[in-house]
Amino acid sequence: MPELRSDRLLLRRWRESDLEPWAEMNADPEVREHLGEPLTREQSDATVALMRAGFDGRGFGWWALEARDTGRFIGRAGLDEVDQDMPFAGVDVGWRLRRSAWGHGYATEAALACLAFGFDSLGLSEIVASTTVHNLRSRAVMRRIGMTRDPADDFEDPSVPEGPLRRCVLYRIPAGVSKAHTSRRPRPLRLPSPGTLPE
Repeated sequence: MPELRSDRLLLRRWRESDLEPWAEMNADPEVREHLGEPLTREQSDATVALMRAGFDGRGFGWWALEARDTGRFIGRAGLDEVDQDMPFAGVDVGWRLRRSAWGHGYATEAALACLAFGFDSLGLSEIVASTTVHNLRSRAVMRRIGMTRDPADDFEDPSVPEGPLRRCVLYRIPAGVSKAHTSRRPRPLRLPSPGTLPE
């Protein structure tokens, strides 16, 4: 499993010590506002098992997210295959941070690291991202990393019951646009070159 480094973040393999802070995040109603009901500890631990298995099976997935200056676990970020029951296909980028990590630009920085890995190391031609209509924080991150939305792509998530979380928006970014966008950032990501990523 490769690790990714940006100026302030380490995207790494999940550790047993991550389970408790991850469960605290998943029990936080504010963190879960656009995701659904809070999770029990058992449900939260099960998601880590699924993320580990997914990464081992595909070579990409959800990384644990660590602040490099403190070594503190602050959430997750990564790439995932779009579920088959969705009205679109591809690989999507996503993030979820603990509340104390909000407002510092970590989601944007982590998402850019994931885009670089997806385009440069996996050779993806496009990456997508989706969220609920009312998740303005995540939508702002999607715009900051160069993604664009066509309202014709908006959809209702078939896995969500009727209600405010069902209506979703879809953002997209092609490979060429991402490279142009990241090259203009004042602090470029320092990622290993393709082919030299540690396992």
